[in-house]
Amino acid sequence: MKAAAAISVLLLAMLLAGCDQNMEEQPTGPSYSAMPQFGGGTMRTPPAGTVAQDDAAREQAIRQKPPLTSALLARGQERFDIYCSPCHGRTGQGNGRIVQRGMPHPTSFYDPRLLAADDQHFFDVITKGYGAMYSYAMRVPPRDRWAIVAYIRALQLSRHAALSDVPDEEKTKLEAGE
Repeated sequence: MKAAAAISVLLLAMLLAGCDQNMEEQPTGPSYSAMPQFGGGTMRTPPAGTVAQDDAAREQAIRQKPPLTSALLARGQERFDIYCSPCHGRTGQGNGRIVQRGMPHPTSFYDPRLLAADDQHFFDVITKGYGAMYSYAMRVPPRDRWAIVAYIRALQLSRHAALSDVPDEEKTKLEAGE
């Protein structure tokens, strides 16, 4: 009787050991490659018309430029100082810290070509990169990219501003030395 119990325990242990090995060593393959074991590919293609989570909101943020507000400009300045100023400098002239250490000079934002460029050009460069600049699409969300574009425009305007551009109530503060 003891021998029969010992044999059944041994058989059970062998069966369990076999299952464990199968679970640890499963067949795998490159993504979307053919796997005959599964009757198709290793990954399923999504159904037609499927939209990934947050894709619709992200796409809307990319296409729709937010209204220009002081909060947007403040956010743009903050993001510009973090992501753009190491190369472009805090004034946008292309003389940031990285450039001072040997990297190539980016074009100044005051270059006539960039003064004439539309806002979408700056947004696309931030998104896709250009020349030595790599893409910031994964680092900077679309709304912040638009904020940076607004701040770049403010920098460009400040360089070519005249006293006649200043509102009257602000002129009096300037003349009073406030």
